[in-house]
Amino acid sequence: MKIDQKKLLAQAERFSNNGNLKRAKNLYLSILKDNPQNLQAIKGLEALKEDKNVNNQLELSQEQVNSVIALYSSGNIQDAIDKIKSLNNDFPNVPLLFNILGVCYKSLGQLAAAAKMLETAITIKPDYAEAYYNLGVTLAANGELKAAVKPYKTAIALIPNYPDAHNNLGNIFKKLGNFKAAIESYQWAVSYKPGKFAGTEFNLGTLFSDIDHKTAIKHFEKAIAIKPDFAEAYYSLGLVFKDLGLKNKAIESYKKAINIRPDYIDVYKDLSNIQKFKKNDIHLLHMQKLLAKSDLSKLDSINLNFALANANEGLKNQDEQFKFLNEGNRLRKIDLNYSFDNDQQLFSKIKKKFKSLPSIVEKSSYWTSTIRPIFIVGMPRSGTSLIEQIIASHNEVFGAGELDFLNNIMFKELKEQSDKDGFSENALLSIRQNYLDSLSRLNTSKKIITDKLPLNFRYIGFILSAFPEAKIIHVKRDAVATCWSIYRHSFTSNGNGYAYNQEDIAKYYELYSELMDFWHESYPNQIHDVGYEDLTINQEEETQKLLEYCELEWDENCLNFHTNERAVQTASSIQVRKKIYQGSSEAWKEHEAYLKILIKGLSSFRASR
Repeated sequence: MKIDQKKLLAQAERFSNNGNLKRAKNLYLSILKDNPQNLQAIKGLEALKEDKNVNNQLELSQEQVNSVIALYSSGNIQDAIDKIKSLNNDFPNVPLLFNILGVCYKSLGQLAAAAKMLETAITIKPDYAEAYYNLGVTLAANGELKAAVKPYKTAIALIPNYPDAHNNLGNIFKKLGNFKAAIESYQWAVSYKPGKFAGTEFNLGTLFSDIDHKTAIKHFEKAIAIKPDFAEAYYSLGLVFKDLGLKNKAIESYKKAINIRPDYIDVYKDLSNIQKFKKNDIHLLHMQKLLAKSDLSKLDSINLNFALANANEGLKNQDEQFKFLNEGNRLRKIDLNYSFDNDQQLFSKIKKKFKSLPSIVEKSSYWTSTIRPIFIVGMPRSGTSLIEQIIASHNEVFGAGELDFLNNIMFKELKEQSDKDGFSENALLSIRQNYLDSLSRLNTSKKIITDKLPLNFRYIGFILSAFPEAKIIHVKRDAVATCWSIYRHSFTSNGNGYAYNQEDIAKYYELYSELMDFWHESYPNQIHDVGYEDLTINQEEETQKLLEYCELEWDENCLNFHTNERAVQTASSIQVRKKIYQGSSEAWKEHEAYLKILIKGLSSFRASR
């Protein structure tokens, strides 16, 4: 039924004349909601606003506001909501009440209701910066990251000196992978609130950990200066020191983190990788006590088992070492829900799609790039970090480490091409463009860039088709040495599901070997094999071959790679700081009795070749 606005106007005027100001205001607002151009309602509302006595009667008192805030602050959220709803009867269009109501609903996890209340507050008061901020918080909590950007930016536009909004916007950009924008937002936050934002300094340190380790250290140290008990900052600082090969500083930072948080299990895992424990070491005893807890998460249990395996390896307690190692691997395989069949299907799909590839993309089809990638591939733990350290010591080369660019691009393309008979030239060009665009955003002016994600061996055919100018270095190491090193290592990513079972590792090694044979047959003399053991025996000769294949002039720095101060973000970051030494590929032999399944699997594979 259509509302008779003339009657409502007459009624509002009567309320106003009789002193019932709140009801008069509500009627005028109701009329304007349906007809924003109603001049009589606008004039009536303006007359109410101009009368100071009227305003005093219409305003929400500070005492009423404080009573609501007190309920919220004490955790009585539902009581606060009930109080606000009661106040809304008398004050139906107060933006502050809707803002607080939105915050209350957000606290209860009712995010849709919270967003609605905050949007109402903004509708009433379009320049309400705090409501925009809270809307950004609510949308982010609901996983609507892109949508959260706009209200945060609006809050900042209204109040540029809004450090919390800058900080939260930085968090959003970080999660969205826009690290440049995240850094800028964080920097605004700390500039507006210097010496107060430990969390933001920490976030800056985390972002710079991948691009500028020295700057990362400064931010972590600032975070600790602001908050001396910041265990996470000490741990992250230790990780940076580890990447830089500063072993003693890393250990010192790890121990400070543990002193603050004795149950900080992630730290024990990393500490055990670089420090040898004594029999009654206090940290070893702490790990044993933590593992005995009944409320451990599966991930914490996995990490503790691997940490205790490392500790007992240093103590030469083989039975204990393999008790913990086998349990850690067993739990990790369950956690990843790994099935060898999935990898088998992936390798089969890669071969099938490669066979349908057009030949090398004609030069007329792709643009010439100033960037020349060098892919260092092979099984994990085969020596790819060492090879990259050697090549990255050349004055023309930037060592980018393990990049996930190509892997992410290939998974997307393989999925999109799964229902098609062939693999189109446009798909190859897309791979080329997306990958080179990613490389161009790295923090370097050098044009020769190494990518040492080992599992890129799966895509060698696609690489050489899409990047005719690329170089492929395939690192080979003794099979048992490689597989043993994989089994004893806990990978941070989820992409090595085969690594947690001796039989799976042996079968995966067979898949790898067969695929490498396939690539060599498809691209004879285009893939450079380097033997890890050969390199340790004939370092200069093998280094010369590497540089010649990469079309690089001789650089003496490549022999002195261990002095290179570049960050290495892999488990081998400490080892690559050492001079080349022989014998590491024989280390598995002292554990031979515990590796029977692995050795049998590899022996069966070798016998069938």
